[in-house]
Amino acid sequence: MQKKVITSSFTETQKLGESFAKNCKGGTVVALHGDLGSGKTTFVQGFAKGLGITQRIISPTFIIMRTYLVGEAFALQGVKHFYHVDLYRIESEKDVEGLGLLELMASSENIVLIEWPEKIENLLPEDRVDLFFNYWGDDKREISLP
Repeated sequence: MQKKVITSSFTETQKLGESFAKNCKGGTVVALHGDLGSGKTTFVQGFAKGLGITQRIISPTFIIMRTYLVGEAFALQGVKHFYHVDLYRIESEKDVEGLGLLELMASSENIVLIEWPEKIENLLPEDRVDLFFNYWGDDKREISLP
């Protein structure tokens, strides 16, 4: 059953992402469902901070995927990389064939967050976390977590 959380600011959405990340382990794939402006990228920014990443996180809309080294606490657990994937601009699953996304999602050394996962529904692992984002106006977002 999903737990619904309402955030009322950019900062609250980031903090939710940050705390959510701290409970993830290597091999985690998170599918972020929601319309434009629903808070997905903001959540990812907080999530990356929770993984100990200090770099600025921007959406990879035009390049599809960005890679980051995780912080020391996660590295000690065997996690090496965080992948932020944004599939907004792809037309079909064929558009991601050359990215190695299946291999990245299958590795216990990676944590992968995917925006617009419905574009590759048939390629997503069954063992994944689905989060749902809804825009409620102004800075208010409803985020459904497991």
